[in-house]
Amino acid sequence: MGINDIVNGNTMSFNVLISKDKEGIFVAECLDLPGCISDGKTKKEAIGNIKEAIEAYLESMEKHREELLSRKVEIISINV
Repeated sequence: MGINDIVNGNTMSFNVLISKDKEGIFVAECLDLPGCISDGKTKKEAIGNIKEAIEAYLESMEKHREELLSRKVEIISINV
């Protein structure tokens, strides 16, 4: 699945981690697309920005004929 699927009305699901930094900025990181990170002053803004970043990432992949690799992501909590 790639940008053509989005353009053709199909949707894709991505795992996104949202955190708040020490300045109060919300940071959104797409765990399925390495390096795909955005932020916003509010959680809503960060979500909107990461959606745009994901679309741009997929467009770049399509342009360079790269395949979207299926990654299985597991989030766990550990005590240290």
